[in-house]
Amino acid sequence: MIDNQVFFFSTGRLKLPLRCYVAALISSVVFAFSGCNSSSKTDQAAVTETDSGANCVAKGIPSRSAAVRQAASVTGSGETSTDSMAWIPGGTFQMGADEFPDARPVHNVTVNGFWMDRHEVTNAEFARFVAATHYVTVAERPLNPSDYPGVPADKLVPGSAVFTPPAEKVSLSDPLRWWQYVPGANWKQPEGPKSSLKGRENLPVVHVCQEDAAAYAKWAGKRLPTEAEWEFAAQGGKGARTYYWGNELKPGGKWIANIYQGDFPNKNTSEDGFAGVAPVQSFPANSYGLFDMDGNVWEWCQDLYRPDYYQSSPVSNPKGPKDSYDPEEPGAVKYVQRGGSFLCSDQYCIRYKAGSRGKGEVSSGSSNLGFRCVREK
Repeated sequence: MIDNQVFFFSTGRLKLPLRCYVAALISSVVFAFSGCNSSSKTDQAAVTETDSGANCVAKGIPSRSAAVRQAASVTGSGETSTDSMAWIPGGTFQMGADEFPDARPVHNVTVNGFWMDRHEVTNAEFARFVAATHYVTVAERPLNPSDYPGVPADKLVPGSAVFTPPAEKVSLSDPLRWWQYVPGANWKQPEGPKSSLKGRENLPVVHVCQEDAAAYAKWAGKRLPTEAEWEFAAQGGKGARTYYWGNELKPGGKWIANIYQGDFPNKNTSEDGFAGVAPVQSFPANSYGLFDMDGNVWEWCQDLYRPDYYQSSPVSNPKGPKDSYDPEEPGAVKYVQRGGSFLCSDQYCIRYKAGSRGKGEVSSGSSNLGFRCVREK
């Protein structure tokens, strides 16, 4: 059994720094991955200077600061309806899981009541947001060459990571065997330019990074859930169990979540009815009326990620640490993700199980990553 604590991209596993990982995906040439970590402080300062908002925008390459400013400029829609949300009463629960090093210790947490989207934000819902705000997701924005040293300029085109199963069995130690950087892949073209949202309006939106999700939430008059709110809601008032739905993987012999069946990554038997992302509400809701709190797509939370946070987190309404740190990729800013995806199973990526945590670099998107929102009273 392989734990995805070892490698982590926003979707699953990463051993290389994010810039190197994306560079490996988008380039067919071989280059030294160590170069991403070898810059001196002077070199880094030079990169920072050349990556100023004014310089990059003038050259037609939006900088990270420009991207953040765009997200911050999004204004609310004025909507206040909770028709598509479920009321979560709040209370005290045990958070975490002994099975996962970064989810220890299991500890008592109290959260106030809140409203939560019954299902993950869909393509149709995200399309309304884009139509109203003209928002451009990170996956659609040009790439900054300084972030991808050694990659030919003609390879630096907007796109995103798409799960592409190999034809044969491969080692699970190399995620590049099943993840492909696809030019033109984004929320409205999930597999690339030849795909569209036709017939997928009720599927969760994917290829959204944390910034994109937060911008949508702001527009909708909501916010992303805290990690504690997410886990409390996923438990459905039933307490800690092996899976959020219970202690049996297949209650009554039925799959009740969209996860991976078969031999990962090349042989998906699709016993649950879906080889990829499933329409929202395809599986039973929990006792709070929430769908797909296990599997389907990973979901962004508002908390920054640290593997040691539970050792000192507040008892009441924790909102995550003040800074991000991941020993596997020390220089990256990462946020918590929860729930697992259609690629999770006990063979690979077991973090769909209750109490487990995911993590993703702030600008990462992929074909199995989405979100849902919450609202306070």
